[in-house]
Amino acid sequence: MWPASCQPRHLIAALAGVAMLAGCADDAGEGRPKPKPETMTAKVATPGAAKGKAPLTLARISTKSGEILILEPDGSVTTMALDSPEGQDAFAVSEADLMALNANLDLNLGAGVAPGLPPRQTAQDKALEEFAARTQPALPTWAAGTEVDPRDFLGARVVSLAPGRSSDLVEVTANLREGVDADIAFSYATCALAGWAKQNGGPYGRHVRTLQDTRDGKLMIGAAFTLSDEKPMGLRVMETEDTLRECKARGIPAA
Repeated sequence: MWPASCQPRHLIAALAGVAMLAGCADDAGEGRPKPKPETMTAKVATPGAAKGKAPLTLARISTKSGEILILEPDGSVTTMALDSPEGQDAFAVSEADLMALNANLDLNLGAGVAPGLPPRQTAQDKALEEFAARTQPALPTWAAGTEVDPRDFLGARVVSLAPGRSSDLVEVTANLREGVDADIAFSYATCALAGWAKQNGGPYGRHVRTLQDTRDGKLMIGAAFTLSDEKPMGLRVMETEDTLRECKARGIPAA
């Protein structure tokens, strides 16, 4: 039964189309199809009628003039052209119409959707996910059993790469004994930056590049970072407080 708020005439065109297709199917087995009829008729239930006693409303679609003829419940006939605003509206089926049809025919319009599917990822979501998979911790992960000798650390300093100007780009120069593991050397430079950043109010440092050289029997590390108040996008980001705690746990000086 159609609810009073749902006008069945919005579905007339769809029902008439079904009737036309059915007519073509009947003629298919007779060889040459019959001439096209001048009008096609569809029957729909009148809204608001009691269940099981709904009178039928007739609608005719002219195949030649392009007009829709609707027999109203009071016996009057409404005529409208298919290319008129009213005719175009007859083909428009709103979401409310579909839900009413679903309720009346006891259909589950979502049955064709597989349950449990994950939400569709956008290209940006996929790019961010791939980027996150490539990120590394501020301090490299050492191999099991790696030991730190305090005598390996010979001093470090942090300087701005743009002296005399306001800049968030800094370089850490760290000196270590020759032969020290590269991960330990980089960790020393990062810890030195964390100690400097705490004194100068820098919550985050994003690693840019690291250079390594051996000179006068010493291993020299030059690591560049950009400092920021907000956590930046980067493959390796130093968070000052967390890094200082990790440095202390590993026995690496932060000065």
